[in-house]
Amino acid sequence: MIKLEGIEKTYQTGKIEFKALRGVDLFVSEGEYTSIMGPSGSGKSTMMNILGCLDSLTGGKYFLDDCDVSKLSQKELAKVRNEKIGFVFQSFNLLPKLTILQNVELPMLYAGVSKRKRKEKATYLLEKVGLGGWVKHRPSEISGGQRQRVAIARALVCDPSIILADEPTGNLDSESSYEIMGIFQQLNDEGSTIVMVTHEPDIANHTKRIVRFFDGKIVADEVVENRTLIRN
Repeated sequence: MIKLEGIEKTYQTGKIEFKALRGVDLFVSEGEYTSIMGPSGSGKSTMMNILGCLDSLTGGKYFLDDCDVSKLSQKELAKVRNEKIGFVFQSFNLLPKLTILQNVELPMLYAGVSKRKRKEKATYLLEKVGLGGWVKHRPSEISGGQRQRVAIARALVCDPSIILADEPTGNLDSESSYEIMGIFQQLNDEGSTIVMVTHEPDIANHTKRIVRFFDGKIVADEVVENRTLIRN
């Protein structure tokens, strides 16, 4: 599914260089549920940007579904992002003037899916995350937890190979966070591959594997022994 070989990322500002990633090797199999943790400046956010094809490599190779994405053009990367990766962000990234339904439909619009199929699939996914009765509302009319549910539905519309979640509970209260983690658990139980960046140990404990970063390197890669499970 995901294979990283000697990934390096260096940022340069004038004469100053900052090595955000220093020769990272990582393998994520299909169906895994992995969290990435580390202090500020450890490289975890840069790693998420690399995985999401949002940033280029300085060195190394990145394979997604056996495709070496480090060799793709910007146009090809955009296609990969839309078709193979589902993004869930801390700030939701919903368009305020669109309805919930239209927000979820958006990636399919870019993919050229027909209007009828867009509506059918978006409606189905909103029902799946418990928002079937809210399709005509706009993001400003629903809670933070509900907005994140919309973002999850949007992430699923193109049947991505992987779901990338960047601090998905960072703007939520504890009850909403618990509900969102329940949705992620259900998606993983159904076969979705999920990689999540979080700074919260209790959130990471819902996942099956924790990869810890420090100073641009992986310093620990461990199975979650006493995982928090949410019973439906």
